[in-house]
Amino acid sequence: MSDHLKPPCCVSGTALITGGASGIGKATAIVYAENGIQNLALVDLNVDSLQATQAELRAQHPTVQVEVFPTDVSKEDQVTAVVKSVVEKFGRIDISVHSAGVPQIPRKTHETPLEEWQRVIDINQTAVFLCEKRVITQMLKQERSGPYEERGTIVNIASVLGVASPSVPMAYNAYTAAKHAVIALTKLDSKTYAKEGIRINALCPGLLGDTPFAKDIMAEMMKVLPFEIEKIALGRVGQAREMANAVLFLTSAMGSYMYGTPLVVDGGYAL
Repeated sequence: MSDHLKPPCCVSGTALITGGASGIGKATAIVYAENGIQNLALVDLNVDSLQATQAELRAQHPTVQVEVFPTDVSKEDQVTAVVKSVVEKFGRIDISVHSAGVPQIPRKTHETPLEEWQRVIDINQTAVFLCEKRVITQMLKQERSGPYEERGTIVNIASVLGVASPSVPMAYNAYTAAKHAVIALTKLDSKTYAKEGIRINALCPGLLGDTPFAKDIMAEMMKVLPFEIEKIALGRVGQAREMANAVLFLTSAMGSYMYGTPLVVDGGYAL
């Protein structure tokens, strides 16, 4: 099917997804497989979950090539190696979704250990920078393609806490700082690389109820969950699939004029 006849929500080529074993990353892989992607490179530190997701995708979408790459995306040498491996396998990277992340137990700043702060920053902020750095380097080598002459498109997963405060005095200080930084990096790099044919946006998910990420802090969240849900205009938590649909929009032709946008998908939490 020629480009101009493709439904605008379709994607094609190769997608690299960090945090691809579960949560928003896995949901995005599934949505991409349903909407025209040919190759999926799933990157995660959890080998068992990666292999399980690979098997699930291969069973449901046998025409899609699915490869997995166990990687710590907070380590530059590993990010460099995985981007190289993906290009060697598939030839190019058309889409890169950076969704790897870790939660933080709520603490006030004066009670936060440096080790905890650094871990959250390393994975939620520095890893996005490292992935962008290597993926952009690769995309700059690629030929422009498609009706909008793009070399590639990137989505960084930020958070509604990058644009709004929680409803009660919880101190996700490192997490909130990291997500603000991801949005700032997205805006800056979008401006820098737009004329180079690289489109960069961010997704700001609201509170989700079906991801391992949420379950990691659920004991703490249960103390304030009623207040948080009350702040959501829709009155419920979101699902990973709803976030993946937004990522599909951002990386398809429907998002062709979106650059540096922190797209908030939160059920009305930040209103």
